[in-house]
Amino acid sequence: MANSYTYAVELKGVTKRYSELTAVNNLNLNIGKGEIFGLLGPNGSGKSTTLKMLMGLVQPEEGNIQVLGRDAKQDPVGVKRLVGYAPESPRLYEFLTGIEFLDFIGDIYGMQPEEKSSRINEYLKGLQLDGREGDMISSYSEGMKQKIALISAFLHKPKLLILDEPLNALDPRSARIVKDFLHGLKQQGITTIMSTHILEIAQAVCDRIGIMYQGKLLALGNMEELRGMASLPDSALEDIFLKLTGTSDVKAVVEELVK
Repeated sequence: MANSYTYAVELKGVTKRYSELTAVNNLNLNIGKGEIFGLLGPNGSGKSTTLKMLMGLVQPEEGNIQVLGRDAKQDPVGVKRLVGYAPESPRLYEFLTGIEFLDFIGDIYGMQPEEKSSRINEYLKGLQLDGREGDMISSYSEGMKQKIALISAFLHKPKLLILDEPLNALDPRSARIVKDFLHGLKQQGITTIMSTHILEIAQAVCDRIGIMYQGKLLALGNMEELRGMASLPDSALEDIFLKLTGTSDVKAVVEELVK
């Protein structure tokens, strides 16, 4: 049953409230298999809450969420087995070394020792962490910690990646490797949902983009469709985003600040 799903992710009428605040308001969204999907929005727009609901970390008050054919509310453990997740501010066990932490993650997913060791070594080498894997995570730079968090998400070859600000603190080489890696996974039918404030990355990497604002899905489509919605032909995503979210008064703000 779980293998017969049409979409990698389906959200129907999803609403999440925190006391009087409605963080996500009646969200309807389908994300296709093998799609690289960008979920964008200003701070407080509901992006991170939406990603957490997909993982079963936060439960909606209303609506239904299907992830890879599984009900995220009824089967959160089943969802977590199939998904790789890197939150915006990953909490790593800093009293472990890098290799100890990744070995622990592999064991959680039930990976066979040989396969686990091989993949860990490949990722460490690819992201230039080889030689530092025996150091305590507490001694790592923010970029190195981000690499460990990403390897943790990639390690068990999930069918869906949920990445919140995945390129935070990465050096240009590592950022390029991660972007190209996501495109390689796309060719294998792996779906990626990524949230980022770096709009140039979203424009370059994502097949479709959803823009959230005040808990609602304000716009959805590829770049050409978004340009049409904003009536900004040939414009970059930054200009489209600012116009659609009503925050295009940047020039006036800057002029006021520099007085």
